[in-house]
Amino acid sequence: MISILNDEWRKKIEALGKVLKAKYWFPHGVMATLFVIGGVWLFQTDLGDHWLPYIENIFTGDRELSPRNLPPLVIGGGMILMSLGLLLHSRVAWSMSLFLAGLALVSIIWSNRSNWQLIYFIFLIVSLALFRRSFYKSSLAANSIFALSSTVMLLLYSVIGSYYLGKDFDPHITEWITALYFSVVTMTTVGYGDINPVTVEAKLFSISVIILGVAVFATSLTAIIAPMIKASLTKIMVHKGNSMKRENHYIVIGNNSLAINTCNELKNRGKHVTRIVQPNVDKDSVSGDDVIFGEPSDIDNLEESGLKKAKAVISLLDDDSENAFVILAVKEVCDSVKTVTAVNDTYNLKRVKLVQPDVIIAPQILGGELVAMHLEGEEVTSDFLMERLFQQ
Repeated sequence: MISILNDEWRKKIEALGKVLKAKYWFPHGVMATLFVIGGVWLFQTDLGDHWLPYIENIFTGDRELSPRNLPPLVIGGGMILMSLGLLLHSRVAWSMSLFLAGLALVSIIWSNRSNWQLIYFIFLIVSLALFRRSFYKSSLAANSIFALSSTVMLLLYSVIGSYYLGKDFDPHITEWITALYFSVVTMTTVGYGDINPVTVEAKLFSISVIILGVAVFATSLTAIIAPMIKASLTKIMVHKGNSMKRENHYIVIGNNSLAINTCNELKNRGKHVTRIVQPNVDKDSVSGDDVIFGEPSDIDNLEESGLKKAKAVISLLDDDSENAFVILAVKEVCDSVKTVTAVNDTYNLKRVKLVQPDVIIAPQILGGELVAMHLEGEEVTSDFLMERLFQQ
């Protein structure tokens, strides 16, 4: 009984999501917005309602920066910056956002701020954990940009903080170049010991720089090196063994029931099938000997699947627009490969035809027509079925 109720609620939620076009803005758009709100809230709490002019005056030199305002500036600014990465489904932005939200939570607890702010940032952390699979993109270019941004933000935090706390060090830090030197030495945990913090504030500041430095460098290195290692291992596996030989094969894109059944039928006929499955799909739910996890419309993934030597590319995703993008990408790489795509909504049929796939499969559209014809007692011929199912 409980499982039936759960299925009913799930179907209602999925139907509501389709009506609201949730896939275009949830959860990435919502999370990005919440992080911007969180960053601005930190600014308002520590810098006052006129926080924007305050920040402008700091950069123009009209106002001195108080050391106690450094953490909210760095954390709040980082949250606003990472919201752009969340909007793009970036995995490294998700990791940095989780780290920044945790820092904000520690800062709130340490300074005994509003309980509402405490609840808000706990909610952010829980939401990031729940929707972690929605942030799956891991391109080397995007990772490099966000890794560089995080490093620059940490460097600014360290340089400005050490300069304004200059009298709390022995010897005093009186120049920006000395502040930069101390920051780099501390961030990299080299620690020559020629400049030492002597007050409690300076010691706590130095500890924060070391912890942040280790976290940012570890995340940045992972974000940049991991995709390179993954690509190298993939190439090794592709060329290892005959099971990975991609020639005169079929490329099936998607992980729904139609895609799975198509793969099974082709394999039953002794054909080799290479699957491309979106990276946010649970890997345990995917079957097959030759599977590539990545964006189906990414040209690198299509070339890796052996597109130029394939018999056909069959795009069977649930989203009609994504199927259209796949066909366009295929034609850009190799226009001679046969393309087959599915259309799930009648409204999109004419639009998908504009990208000129060789064959359009419309099982959902056909199913609705067959039900209506059966109820009205209309005759169903084999020619009608072939024409409607395969709209060439």
